[in-house]
Amino acid sequence: MRIAMLAPIAWRTPPRHYGPWESVVSLLTEGLVARGFEVTLFATGDSETGGELHAVCAQGYEEDRGIIPKVWECLHISEVFEHAHEFDLIHNHFDFLPLTYAGLVSTPVVTTIHGFSSPGILPVFQKYNARVAYVSISEADRAAELDYIKTIHHGIDLAQFDFQSQPDDSLLFFGRIHPDKGAKEAIEIARACGKRLIVGGIIQDEDYYRQYVEPFIDNDRVVFIGSVGPKQRSQILGGASVLLHPIGFDEPFGLSIIEAMACGTPTIAFNRGSMLELIEHGRNGFLVAGCADAIAHVARVAEIDRAQCRQTVEERFTADRMVEQYIEVYEKILAIPPVGQPKADGEMEV
Repeated sequence: MRIAMLAPIAWRTPPRHYGPWESVVSLLTEGLVARGFEVTLFATGDSETGGELHAVCAQGYEEDRGIIPKVWECLHISEVFEHAHEFDLIHNHFDFLPLTYAGLVSTPVVTTIHGFSSPGILPVFQKYNARVAYVSISEADRAAELDYIKTIHHGIDLAQFDFQSQPDDSLLFFGRIHPDKGAKEAIEIARACGKRLIVGGIIQDEDYYRQYVEPFIDNDRVVFIGSVGPKQRSQILGGASVLLHPIGFDEPFGLSIIEAMACGTPTIAFNRGSMLELIEHGRNGFLVAGCADAIAHVARVAEIDRAQCRQTVEERFTADRMVEQYIEVYEKILAIPPVGQPKADGEMEV
C-alpha cells in the first residue's frame, strides 16, 4: 500500500517542542513504515522520517516568520494532489483546505479531523462528506452533519515517557497560554491551595499572558518554563503531583493528559469535550465542574494510584493501537469501489 501522508507545515514533523498534529502524524507515519508500508511524508523540508520525505516548504511558518503561511500552504497541499496518481491513498491531517482538491483526483482521501476551529469551516466538510472518509479523534468532537468511518483516539510512544512513582508536591499546567486552555484558572487553583505551580507551554495569546499569567510569575510559587521539548517533557510531566487542565472550550482530545498519565501523573480537568473519554473519575484523575471543585479535589490527589494512570495509557492510548486502527480504516476504504465504479456484483456505486 502506497500512502501519501499530508502533515501541517506550522512546525516540523516531528515537532521540536510544540506541534500536536505534527506529533501524531509522525507517530503514525513511522508506525506504518515499521510495518512495511510505503509512506511518503509531505511535510517541511527539515522534517525527519523513516519513509520518503517530500517537501516544498523548507521550515514551518511558526519557526520562520518570513514564510507567508497561505502561500506555502497552497504550494504544499497542491503538491500532494499533483502526485495523487502515485498513491493508493492520501491521508490528510491538514484541516479543511485539502478537501477542496479531493474531487479533482481519483485517489481515495481520508481526513483526520483534529478539531473544528470554528463552526464556519463546517460547510467545507459537508460539501465533501460523500467523497472523503472522515476520522474523528473523539466521540465528543463529532459533528452531527457529517458521516465518519471511525473514531480513533490519539496514541503516544510509551518509550518516550518514564513512569515516576514519587513526584514532588507541585501542580502543573501544561498547554498553550490561551484562554481556551485555562492558565489563569490554574494559577487561581494553585494559589487557593497554597501549592507551587509549574506553567509550561507556548504563549499563543500575548495579551492574555501579560494580563493573567505574567503578574503572578515569581519563580517560586508560580514558575514559567515556556515550551518544553520531548527530552524534558517526561521529567516535567512526571515530576508533578497532578496536571491541572481547567479548559475553557470543548477540547477535541488532550494529548498532554495521556502524556502525563504515561508518567503516572493524574489530571484534574474541567469536564468538557473529550475529557470523559480520557479520564475515569477517581481512577486516573478527576472531572470537575469549575475552580472551586478543582480546589477541593487537589486534596484528593493522593487517592489516585499513579500505576493506574500508566496502565490506562498502556491499555488504551499507545501509538501501536492507533496505527493498527488506521490500517483497518485504510483497508476498509480501499475495499470500497470509487463513486461511479462497478461493485463486485456489477451494480454501480452511487
